Amino acid sequence: MSKSVPSFLQEEVSGSLMSIYSADFGNVDVKGNIQFAIDYVEQLKELHIFICQCKDLAVADVKRQRSDPYVKTYLLPEKYKLGKRKTSVKKKTFNPVYNEILRYKIEKDLLKYQSLNISVWHNDTFGRNSFLGEVELDLGTWDWNEKSNKQINWFPLKPRTSTMTLQLENRGEMKLALLYVPHPAGGKKTVPTGEVHIWVKECHDLPLLRGNRLNSFIKCTILPDTSRKSRQKTRTVAKTTNPIFNHTMVYDGFRPEDLKEACVELTVWDHNKLANHFLGGLRIGLGTGRSYGTTVDWMDSTSAESALWEKMMNSPNTWIEDTLPLRMLMVAKLTK
Repeated sequence: MSKSVPSFLQEEVSGSLMSIYSADFGNVDVKGNIQFAIDYVEQLKELHIFICQCKDLAVADVKRQRSDPYVKTYLLPEKYKLGKRKTSVKKKTFNPVYNEILRYKIEKDLLKYQSLNISVWHNDTFGRNSFLGEVELDLGTWDWNEKSNKQINWFPLKPRTSTMTLQLENRGEMKLALLYVPHPAGGKKTVPTGEVHIWVKECHDLPLLRGNRLNSFIKCTILPDTSRKSRQKTRTVAKTTNPIFNHTMVYDGFRPEDLKEACVELTVWDHNKLANHFLGGLRIGLGTGRSYGTTVDWMDSTSAESALWEKMMNSPNTWIEDTLPLRMLMVAKLTK
């Protein structure tokens, strides 16, 4: 194994890691276009988004070769708490026609501080909605008087770029503590490697996806290692949105320099006989966007997540605790 790759990694880091990240749910490569128009209606003091249609959308449900798409909009940042708007769902089509108007009551002056995020989703029976692409318009630079801007136009759908939309929906929070042990007792290796201990304490206010029952558990992976042996999980705690886990996971083989390249991915799931449903997660690392010289999607920690990791790095042999908000993640897929 090359010297640049740590001992906790069973496989070499390679560009292929970038392709194993799926969209929020399902492994969907974004394609296709959306046709819409926007206008501000002065008399009503309303922003109108006319969603016409989409064309050549990706296949969300590969097994059944179908997509059931709908369109969702947000005004970002969500400072005016106007929430999302959604079209109806069109079944079994990659070329849905909507012809629906989505409306926001908002003063025109406020729009110059906003972006309009329009995203397309596959509606899944079990709530595992797949992201099919998005368009984001900066309304601050939008010319409302330009005639062509009022016309219906086609826009190419893009992969998820907005971190703000991922953080909008409240997904609860996780209380946890981290510990870095540089020289574990009994270590006889010539090259000293340390351990990272992850103590998952509890979660608060987890979202209810199905009625009023929630049976949650947590999975942990240390990226960039996506092999099955890297994955650990807690037991399932039944029938509560505030589960107490008190579960510690230990990963060894960390050299000090590996801490800058690795990222702890913790994901919370609702356990179900048919399929486990993703509730939210954390990615705790330095959030540099790179790992061992490779650009990676998953090194995307928020400032609060990065701060916890930095404190752990700078305070060896000390438990560092925090409570962090869970967020939507592009969840890492297991390899082998």
